[in-house]
Amino acid sequence: MAAAPVWSVDPRTGKQREQVAVEATAQEVDSVVRAAHATREALADRTVRAAFLRTAADRLEGARDQLVEVADAETALGPVRLTGELARTCYQLRAFAGIVDEGAFLDVVINHPDDTATPPVPDLRRYKVPLGVVAVYSASNFPFAFSVAGGDTASALAAGCPVVVKAHPDHPGLSELVAHVLRSAAAEHGIDQAVVGLVHGFESGIELIKHPLVAAAGFTGSIRGGRALFDAAAARPVPIPFHGELGSLNPVVVTEAAAAERAEAIGAGLAGSMTLGVGQFCVKPGLVLVPSGAAGDGLVKSLTDAVSDTEAGVLLDHRMRDNFIAGVAERTQLPEVESPVTPGAGGEHTVSAGFLTVPAARLAEEGEYDLLLEECFGPVTVVARYDSEDQVKGVLSRLPGNLTATVQLSEEEAAGKGRGGEILADLTPLAGRVLVNGWPTGVAVAPAQHHGGPYPATTSTSTSVGGTAIERWLRPVVYQNAPEALLPPELRDDNPLGLPRRFNNHLEH
Repeated sequence: MAAAPVWSVDPRTGKQREQVAVEATAQEVDSVVRAAHATREALADRTVRAAFLRTAADRLEGARDQLVEVADAETALGPVRLTGELARTCYQLRAFAGIVDEGAFLDVVINHPDDTATPPVPDLRRYKVPLGVVAVYSASNFPFAFSVAGGDTASALAAGCPVVVKAHPDHPGLSELVAHVLRSAAAEHGIDQAVVGLVHGFESGIELIKHPLVAAAGFTGSIRGGRALFDAAAARPVPIPFHGELGSLNPVVVTEAAAAERAEAIGAGLAGSMTLGVGQFCVKPGLVLVPSGAAGDGLVKSLTDAVSDTEAGVLLDHRMRDNFIAGVAERTQLPEVESPVTPGAGGEHTVSAGFLTVPAARLAEEGEYDLLLEECFGPVTVVARYDSEDQVKGVLSRLPGNLTATVQLSEEEAAGKGRGGEILADLTPLAGRVLVNGWPTGVAVAPAQHHGGPYPATTSTSTSVGGTAIERWLRPVVYQNAPEALLPPELRDDNPLGLPRRFNNHLEH
């Protein structure tokens, strides 16, 4: 059977633009994985791989105009947004190059023998080594930052792991171009270009997760698709780590005092956050608890005004558009659900932003309103009006895991007066990032960042953004009583590589 062609599609019209590639067969996936596996030794030198990451960033910047043009044609995200996302991607590559240079991620710990301890301690030397080939499943909504050259790829390469990327069907042409740039950067440093593999097609994603030489996987996408791959990773004869980002509601709690103090500002900020990128951000606030009464009414009015002024936009593909329209229609049919600004079809190929309101009491108990506690991808949010603190707690107690949780506090509450601390304590079990008086859209690439959360936000406790994302692709190894001459240089007493380490219970920098 001939392999199916892979087409680039214009989301503004739904029409095919050009054939980009063909779907990979099982044999082709096997070949790509084995070729990637063979490049591991070329990544062993930290100096080489740090230089590779920096060159990749340089080359991506050099090809910016072409990359942004192709990305916009396939995603309709717009040149401004895409240019910024590409800059973020290049920054991330350079940040991981710095982490590789520093070497702290190796977690070197050395203990000399101690016969006086109970029990006696032998000579122990611990550090971390790369897992092997990492399968990366690209996201639709971030064609640069969570795709071929995104955080999973950058952190895996930084850890010393080759990657094989399963291209997202929404931007196959861009995926090919970015992979070419990364491969050319690898070749400049004597690394075989197979260090970054790329495959297309649904079946290739299944074959990839099953391949015996794939040692770990990173995924960003839907709960349904991510859970299927997660289960497949666990069902292998040798299970592998699967770091998946699956879905998130990103709840927001607005206190009565905050609504009374700055209703207009909160409403406008919420509108900007939930419509940013046509609501296609994984940290879009999808559920907002707002007090009943005059203060909450002012917030809803502000939100109404701001959302009403938002232009219709194009979603990443027509399947997402159909799902958004159907999801909104199903939600608006529930009793007591109102839509001050009705979301839905904005035109033949666009969608219009809007929001729904519902009494919070309806969400505090299991039933048909559970639908409102599920993510709806696109420019819509649910405003739940509460009458008491108990209702807020009741709704929060029913929420699954999230990437973010936000609280909007008054000035006094933020200063430690009132229930601010209690609300933070209620939100902390729900999310990996808890915000105060801000909005969750926008995930800074920084050493302290955490982009993850309890299931189903992610399938592990790790982050996919920030320096510690590298930890996903490493495992610790301890050498006991190994002769100095046989030890890797990272674990020798004289520290020839100048690594930060813990040496006989003392930190050395």
